[in-house]
Amino acid sequence: MLEDRSCVVSRGYPRACEPDNSWGCMTCRVDNGKRPLEIEEEEEEDVGPRKLPKRSEARPIVNPTLGLCETSKAMEGESLDLTLGLRGTSGPPEAQSGNKQQAGDDSGGDPDSSTLIPGLKRDSALECLIRCSRSKYGSIAVLSKSLHSVFRSGEVYKMRRLNGLIEHWVYISCNLREWEAFDPNLRRWMRLPMMDPNDCFAFSDKESLAVGTELLVFGKEFMDNVIYKYSLLSNKWSTGMRMHTPRCLFASASLGHIAVIAGGCDSHGQVFSSAELYNSETGEWETLPSMHRPRKLCSGFFMDEKFYVIGGVGGSNSKPLKCAEEFDFATRTWREIDDLSPARGDAAAENEVRVTSEAPPLVAVVDNELYAADHANMEVRKYDKATREWLTVGRLPEHADSMNGWGLAFRACGQRLICIGGPRAYGEGFIEVNSWIPSEGPPRWNLLGRKQSASFVYNCAVMGC
Repeated sequence: MLEDRSCVVSRGYPRACEPDNSWGCMTCRVDNGKRPLEIEEEEEEDVGPRKLPKRSEARPIVNPTLGLCETSKAMEGESLDLTLGLRGTSGPPEAQSGNKQQAGDDSGGDPDSSTLIPGLKRDSALECLIRCSRSKYGSIAVLSKSLHSVFRSGEVYKMRRLNGLIEHWVYISCNLREWEAFDPNLRRWMRLPMMDPNDCFAFSDKESLAVGTELLVFGKEFMDNVIYKYSLLSNKWSTGMRMHTPRCLFASASLGHIAVIAGGCDSHGQVFSSAELYNSETGEWETLPSMHRPRKLCSGFFMDEKFYVIGGVGGSNSKPLKCAEEFDFATRTWREIDDLSPARGDAAAENEVRVTSEAPPLVAVVDNELYAADHANMEVRKYDKATREWLTVGRLPEHADSMNGWGLAFRACGQRLICIGGPRAYGEGFIEVNSWIPSEGPPRWNLLGRKQSASFVYNCAVMGC
């Protein structure tokens, strides 16, 4: 949500979703808004606070859709399929040598679309594919049209989800129009195709949410709320999707192929209590019952098969809401809960007027346990369900810098908690991806990745598929 450094000091003033907002405009388009993904840098086993290596001229090109890696210098003069990273053709892969057998097609010139792996039935072949790391899918997809098609259809990812075989990648935006993916297992940065929004969207406040195999970015073009969607299957951005009630500054969370959005406000500053559910498999929005209270600048999460909204402000006086709300999918009803919102840091609690300039609560759920990042005191807290109290369990990473919570990401990533942030100095700086596995004991943060960045983390989402 943090779009530039200057907007941090303006959080106490009317925001982009309020009527007296004005827009600045610049022009920036690169290659029709599309480009292949690139690894930012070579990651070493021991990543430490030292000078980063310079980029090589022969830069690997990696597609986060399937994980295929080629060398750009070897590909000079050749076309690149942005979907799969394939050479020589923009359509489904075929053997460049003309030998069907070498290309993995054992059909004798008449490809059988049901054949995925020679000698195995389709169901058995799919069982093998879903157990491969998704970072290997690019190398597998080039073997035949059938494999290419099954990955592009999303069938493999759907089966992985049904079998609980999930890998989580982190999607980060530190630039107005750019997104990068980070694979915490291979510790590798990858660049998504460039977004191609108008300038108003680029400079507006934005929310982000990963659901299924999609990354949704919510923002505003002039006085109209819009959604940009990145598809992992096609490696492309598209727009045109609309909620029933367009909004911003809302609470959201995803669980598999569904996501819930609640609260927020419209372009005139009206605060909502309404909620909607999005199904990424059907692409449809469903209106849910409304919460008891309208609120914006709030956070959402799933825990114990229920959806929660905490924090935020509501009403005409924009005072902080200490109560939370719980949505039960079985009864389709909301329930108010006291004392679930994490206590605000000492520095923030001294001045309640500054609540609209603070970031929404930084919370994440791992193994159905709720954690919060107290950016003011640089502490990690855990919610005790039995006593209904927040307990301090340790410290945040040393370089988890933020400005009133803006520019810092605190997310669940499978069995990990990740914290992403870093210091700024005269327009330069870096961001770090730190990881902690709560089941292993008190917070001991492990540095997974580090990269130079002149900006804070504007938006962050975790996609598990």
